[in-house]
Order: sequence, then structure tokens, then C-alpha cells
Amino acid sequence: MSTQSTVGAPAGSGATEAPRHHPGLALTVILACQLMVILDATIVNIALPDIQGDLDFSPAKLAWVVNAYTLAFGGLLLLGGRTGDILGRRKVFTLGIVVFTVASFVGGFATNDTWLLAARALQGAGAAFAAPSTLALLNTNFEGAERTKALSIYSAVSGAGMAFGLIVGGLLTDWLSWRSVLFINVPIGLAILVLAPLYVRQPERHPGRFDLGGALTSTLGMVSLVYGFIRASEEGWSDGLTIGSFAAAAILLVAFLVVETKAEQPITPLKLLLHRNRAAAYTNMLLLPATMFALFFFLTQFLQEVLDYSAVQTGFAFLPMALTQFGMARATPKLLPKFGPKPLLVVGGVLVTAGIVWLTQIDADSSYAAAVVGPMLLFGTGSGMSFLPLNMVILSEVQPKDAGAASGLLQAMQQVGATLGLAILVNLFETARRDSTPAAGSSPTEIKHHVLSDGIASAAVGGAAFAVAALLISLFAVKLPKPPAKPAA
Repeated sequence: MSTQSTVGAPAGSGATEAPRHHPGLALTVILACQLMVILDATIVNIALPDIQGDLDFSPAKLAWVVNAYTLAFGGLLLLGGRTGDILGRRKVFTLGIVVFTVASFVGGFATNDTWLLAARALQGAGAAFAAPSTLALLNTNFEGAERTKALSIYSAVSGAGMAFGLIVGGLLTDWLSWRSVLFINVPIGLAILVLAPLYVRQPERHPGRFDLGGALTSTLGMVSLVYGFIRASEEGWSDGLTIGSFAAAAILLVAFLVVETKAEQPITPLKLLLHRNRAAAYTNMLLLPATMFALFFFLTQFLQEVLDYSAVQTGFAFLPMALTQFGMARATPKLLPKFGPKPLLVVGGVLVTAGIVWLTQIDADSSYAAAVVGPMLLFGTGSGMSFLPLNMVILSEVQPKDAGAASGLLQAMQQVGATLGLAILVNLFETARRDSTPAAGSSPTEIKHHVLSDGIASAAVGGAAFAVAALLISLFAVKLPKPPAKPAA
């Protein structure tokens, strides 16, 4: 029996509406959605200590406040992208915003950990249906030089939004409470719902099938894989449920590949991965967020627990990274015509690797100026230089009918990389904490700082491995000719 359900729609049936022509407002609506879903992947990091104290999370389970969102987001993105292609991207974009906004409102009232994690997962599900349409809507609403400019701003917002989320989270947590980091989405979501039908043009729909088998196996497979790493950090590698989770993940992910090879219209057209450069760029879209999200998660704890920063101080401590990341993302479009994507990816990879290697030297006596600012500047510059070239390599030469799937896979790689990377590095973090040996005679506070710093340094070693792997892929797997000095529009 087929696992795909047919939904027919005449090609172009969604293109009859004529919203008002206002490129600035159209771009604002699209970017507001992208910024909102990106912010929510990091904005809660600053609030984690407050959430832990208020809702009684264990240290290992605390990672699920981040993972519940990114896992649902990454796991359902492929289905969200395909749904937009079939039902209409603006319609699915709007539906995703509705779910995201309602989940944010409900989550703000959470009184226990289960309630909050369920709301975070529902936020991720809403984001998974809204986010894949953003790139497709950019392509529909902008052409030529305007499209290049819009894509540049989109990449800058996507990259720097993660760091700016920490600043916003710090302000909201310090001035109001951790609940405000969820409530802030409600007015933004309502504004998007009002403005999108008025100013955002609807791309054409394409008749097709829903690959339910692919969606189910990919989502459950990734959930099992990430849960296995989280479970291992709490109960050890010999735990029966840990082993069972990894076994289930292997079976489900193999089944996903089998389903995709046989499906008439797969949720992930494997032909997207047959292009050498695109496959390399997708892999780096997995590895870069794996390092980045862990950096946010662990440095937040170091700043608050070891350096005793307040929530707002912690948020602004990330400002050097946010500014360099945004500035470099805005400068990259001017560098691309001159140097091409590969040199920028290599230089960006070197800077990211240097930043995360620097963090492996962190200890309980490290200061912000000596041990944190430098890695942030390197990481911000390197990642800001990398996102636009990766987006361009991935989306180049993609057929319109596969645009939603390609965009969904791009963002799925980011979210799955973030979730899986954090799960792996939390495991290294917890193992190092258990094995840490503070000096004899240390006070309880000194012991706490020493143990936490040891865990962060060990997690940074894992992050450095991700960064080195991404750098090697950029060096040896990406094969791109240098473009002409003045490429055609």
C-alpha cells in the first residue's frame, strides 16, 4: 500500500491573487517569520537557569527545552516544505505561524516541565511549516538584483538572529520573566498574519503527493537518535533504553532511505544530494549549527554560573558575536563576485575552527575578556562569512518544483544539526563533569565552577571536531569555478 496521499491542484491555481505591491513590507513580513523561528531556537538559552529553578528541570533534561523545539522543527521541515509546494506556500506559511503563535501563548503559562516541553515541540512543528516557505516566497516576490539583495539580508538575519536572540532573551528575562521570551512571539505572529495576505504574493502550486512514509520514518528516526544521546548522558551507554534508541534510529533512518528511493514524489528528492557541491553544502549546514548552538548553550551557563552575570549582562555579552556575524553577512555579497563561494567558505571555516579551539582552553579562572570575547569574534566573523555562500550553492540550479523541498532540506539540516550536535556535546559535557577532580580543599562554589568549566572545555573539543570536519569538506569536496568579475544578473 502506498504511503503517499494524493492532493491535486492545477498548476498555477494559487497565483491568481494580487496583493498590493510593496517590496519593503513583503520582505519585512518574510524576515519577521524567519527571525522569529530562528530567535526561538536560542532565545530560551538565557532563561534556562530561571526555567530550571522554576520548573525543577534536571541539568541533562534542561537541554530538552532547546531540543524539543529544534527536533520538532528539524524533523517536520521536510514535510513542511513539501506541503507548501502542494497546497500553496503562503497558505502553509500562514498555518505554520498560527500554530507557532498559539504554542508560544500556551507555553508562557507552563507550570511544569512536561507542559513547557510540549509547547516547545508544538512551536517547532509550527515553525517547520512556516519556515520552508520563506525562501520560496522571496523568489516569488523579488527578481534580479532585488532578489540578490533580499537573499543577502535574509542570510544576515538568519545567521545573526541566533546571537541576537540571546540579547533579547536576556533583556526580557531580566526585566520581566522567562515566560516573556514565549509571549513576545504573540504580537509578532499576529502582525504577520494580518500583513502576509495583503503584501506577500502567492507562488504557484504544484500537483503532487504527500510522502507520509518518508515524513514518519525521518522524524521518528531523528527523535530516536537524539534521545539516545540524551539518555546516554543521564544513564550511561550500557543502559537498555539507550541501546534500544540507537537501534531504533538505525532501523528507521535506513527505512527512510528505502522509502525515498521508491516513492513517486519523495519528501526528500535524493537527486538533490547527487550534486557534489550541493551535498557538501548540505553537510556543512549540518555541522556549522552543531557547533554554534552548543556554543550558545554552554557559554550561557559559563557566563551566568561561573562569572555570575545577570540575564541581561549575559545577553549583551554575546553582542560582539552578533555584530560581527551580521556585519560580515552583509559584506559577503560584495566579496562573492570577486572571490567566489569556496574561498569564503574556507576562510570562514578556519575562523570558526580557531574560535572553538580557543574555547577548549576555558577554565574556572577564565575571564570574559581573555577567554570569551576572542572566540566570539572569530566565530561571528567566520559563520557570517559562511551562510550566504552555503545558501547559494544549495539553491543554485534547483528546479522550481523542487524549491520547497530544497529549502526545507536546507533548514532541516540546520535544525537537525543543532539538535544532534547539542545532544552529542551535552553527553561529553556530562561525562567530563562526572570525571572532574577539583583541587583538595576547594569550597563548594569553587568545586561547582571547576566542574562546570571542565564540562564546557570537553564539549568544546567535540565542537572543534565538527568545525574541522566542515573545514575539510569546504577544502576538498566543494569544487566551484571562480565566477567572472561582473556576473550576469
